[in-house]
Amino acid sequence: MSNPNDRRKFIKQALSGVAGCSFPFTHLSGEEKQAGTKANKSGEPDVNEKLIPIIDTHQHLWDLDHLNLPWLEGNIESPINRNFLMKDYFNATKGLNVVKTVYMEVDVHPSDQMKEAEYVIDLCKREDNPMAGAVIGGEPDQPDFAKTARHFSKNRYIKGFRSVLNSSETAKKYFENKDVVRNFQLLGELGLRFDLCLGPRDLPYAVDWVKQCPETQFVLDHCGNLSVQSTDSKERKIWEDSLKQLAGQENIICKISGIVASAQENWKPEDLALNINQCLDTFGEDRVMFAGDWPVCTLKACFQDWVNALKWIVKDRSDSFKKKLFHDNAMKFYNLS
Repeated sequence: MSNPNDRRKFIKQALSGVAGCSFPFTHLSGEEKQAGTKANKSGEPDVNEKLIPIIDTHQHLWDLDHLNLPWLEGNIESPINRNFLMKDYFNATKGLNVVKTVYMEVDVHPSDQMKEAEYVIDLCKREDNPMAGAVIGGEPDQPDFAKTARHFSKNRYIKGFRSVLNSSETAKKYFENKDVVRNFQLLGELGLRFDLCLGPRDLPYAVDWVKQCPETQFVLDHCGNLSVQSTDSKERKIWEDSLKQLAGQENIICKISGIVASAQENWKPEDLALNINQCLDTFGEDRVMFAGDWPVCTLKACFQDWVNALKWIVKDRSDSFKKKLFHDNAMKFYNLS
């Protein structure tokens, strides 16, 4: 990745190479497949493994006939530049026992943010899909953010807000704007959360925000966005130190997601293991949760491959740990019914 601080820039560069899927374990050897699935002698996954429920805390959907996604512009021929609807999500997650999802905003044009919110609230109300809550788009540096937050705090399906900080310059502007901290604090008063999606070199900003807003619940998206291919020792040191400082605050949880998008084409689960285990060990079993990041994850892996790779990485951890990671922590954090 030429610029690991700019997730959207990386996605735009990678849009032409959406991965296929070969269930169950495209990237694992025979022995690894057996270990990862708890396969029985017939080679089929163990029944108990199948029954482990999954809450996907980062479900993207977009209907380009109704919503404008500026970051997709200029990628007309890309396989990801199309509609991704609930029916497509069902196909992508078939057989994985995804029991609930939390929608994650998709960086629509600011003029479409209200339309996006109405779209996902309607999905949450319906009984024909697993969406149980939503994190919608909103910029805490804007004058109308407080009004918007108060409005949506009255809706039980809206769990929080996110604004993707695409660059160090954007993160710095947020940090220098005093209204941002006040609005973060307001979210805590309203019982809402905020997802922090920024590059590894900008994580010290996140540390400061989390410390200043102890009553607000934050989420660290995508394990702090350190590329698994990064060889920058200074960058990794900033990332590791920031993880420790963030984990030292009780009001933040780490989302285990987004990792696979930064891997090389012919990745293996062990390529992802170092960053993932660092997050799991630093935050602990009660403050980590699984997220699919579909369809963005398809830049390098289908949903099934990502789930199976993560199961392989945590195969030696306790059953209690796995259940918290894939289900229980999300249920509690988002107060899902």
